[in-house]
Amino acid sequence: MTNQAGRVARASGRGRIETLYIANRGEIAARIARTCDDLGVRAVQGEGEFLSVEAQVAAAVAAGADAVHPGYGFLSENAGFARAVVDAGIAWVGPTPEVIDVMGRKDRARDVAVAAGVPVVPSYDAAADPASFDYPVLVKAAAGGGGKGMRVVRSAADYAEAAAAARREAASAFGDDTLLVEKYVERGRHIEVQLVGDTHGTVLHLLTRECSVQRRHQKVIEEAPAPGLDPHLRHRIHAAAVALGRQVGYTNAGTVEFLLDADTGEFYFLEMNTRLQVEHPVTEEVTGVDLVELQLRVAEGAPLPLAQEEVAPHSHAMEARVYAEDPYAGFLPQAGRATVVQWSDRARVDHALRSGQVVSTSYDPMLGKVVVRGGDRETARRRLVAALDDIAILGLTTNTGFLRALAASAEFAEPGGIDTAWLDRTELPAPDPTEAREVAARLWLEANTAADGPMAADGFRLGGPAAPVAVEFDDGVVQVSVTPGSLPPARPAAIVTPHGVELAWRGQRFVFERPDAAADHGAAVGDGTVVAPMPGTVLDVRVTEGAPVAAGDVLGVVEAMKMELALKAPYDGVVSAVTATTGQQVALGAPLFVVEEVPS
Repeated sequence: MTNQAGRVARASGRGRIETLYIANRGEIAARIARTCDDLGVRAVQGEGEFLSVEAQVAAAVAAGADAVHPGYGFLSENAGFARAVVDAGIAWVGPTPEVIDVMGRKDRARDVAVAAGVPVVPSYDAAADPASFDYPVLVKAAAGGGGKGMRVVRSAADYAEAAAAARREAASAFGDDTLLVEKYVERGRHIEVQLVGDTHGTVLHLLTRECSVQRRHQKVIEEAPAPGLDPHLRHRIHAAAVALGRQVGYTNAGTVEFLLDADTGEFYFLEMNTRLQVEHPVTEEVTGVDLVELQLRVAEGAPLPLAQEEVAPHSHAMEARVYAEDPYAGFLPQAGRATVVQWSDRARVDHALRSGQVVSTSYDPMLGKVVVRGGDRETARRRLVAALDDIAILGLTTNTGFLRALAASAEFAEPGGIDTAWLDRTELPAPDPTEAREVAARLWLEANTAADGPMAADGFRLGGPAAPVAVEFDDGVVQVSVTPGSLPPARPAAIVTPHGVELAWRGQRFVFERPDAAADHGAAVGDGTVVAPMPGTVLDVRVTEGAPVAAGDVLGVVEAMKMELALKAPYDGVVSAVTATTGQQVALGAPLFVVEEVPS
């Protein structure tokens, strides 16, 4: 067993890491373990209570860990966890607890930026009269990140409701409901800089990333380096990030996020993420640097093995985040068993999802990351479209088809052409099912008819060419040619039964049912019953039985996977039943309220 002196030495960042405890799960745990394998480091993946400092530290000690890597999410930016790890004589793979404390709060991080001479977004006193603000403003949680506790407010009349929702989210996610109120930039680009610092005073940048493709403040597609920046602006952004890192004495890997005003060309400090970012692979692809390896070397006390002038982009890289959500139904979270999972072999895919795995709403909805690179941006973009074409996830709905449509769009093809609010004000049309339906019909016919003999569906006609065979689905009839080679050369992933076909086509999951299968469906909930639109947790119940309501009044709020959804009265009436209770876990379609219409 390692003696205490040796453990304390490693905790202070000196000595080789032989066993690394990964206090995380899923794709990031697999990603960190890959680098451990390359370095000959024993990796122990955490399990159990990921939000419990005591449980995770105890597990790391029991594993004989020399160091703890927190990944992202969970306790990754929890200064108390970092401090407890160090106090246990184990090295922390990240910045010091003191730096996490300072930079983990947006208000204190803002003060550091000002001291470093880094421009910040104009702000307002959250306690001031909302009527005095120059709208629109952005209300956001002072603690934490990830889009939680953040609302755009466009008038004083909307401020109270938005601030209450932001406080509720912030308190739930971070245990702190303190808010910041800042000027909202209508057309902003989200530009970030990867930093890494060692314990010898060196702080380097590893170029920029563009993360402007977002919906509801959640990143969707990222790329590196950020396109369309003139050299002088790029240099200023790099310099600002490094100045901030030096000001706070930053060590290990971290990311400085900026908002670039697309109209004025001015940039402002947003926040710093004191951990490895989800989008770190695009930086690795363009620089050729393994960020996890650098993190471990810094945690061992070694100086950074490269100089700033050695950091240069060798290519262009893009990353698309695959989520369990339905983009064409308000991005509602999805859950279920992933019966078939097929990733692309034309891309780097960081994931931990395999066929047969159950996806629940207990964790973040991200299932994997599809990463490509090319000699230039357009080459990388085309490769991303091709890789997304390859992906098939059946059993539950994902955003893969949406990502494919987005990556193929003219707006995304334009470098720097999308701002952070573009997805929130733009509705991409749902994929046309025509081609997928035709493929499904051929697959169904092939699987459900005899190959030869008198019952073969060969379209035989006496004295004439073969007639097409009609295959009927609940949304239409497809006339199928039965000529040889009528199926695509590369067969799509599909599940075919006598009752229908489920398949993935250009990333999108389609389900085509035969008319006889429709009778198996449960009856629809009657008018006036308000059901859970997604599996999740009831956050708020605002009405009681017998209460009069007007159309559009909020009855309650359901939350799942970082999304809150208000449930509203369908029309003027009286609440006749309330089955929802605060904190209740509900399934998709569970009846929560009943409103009886008042006769006019």
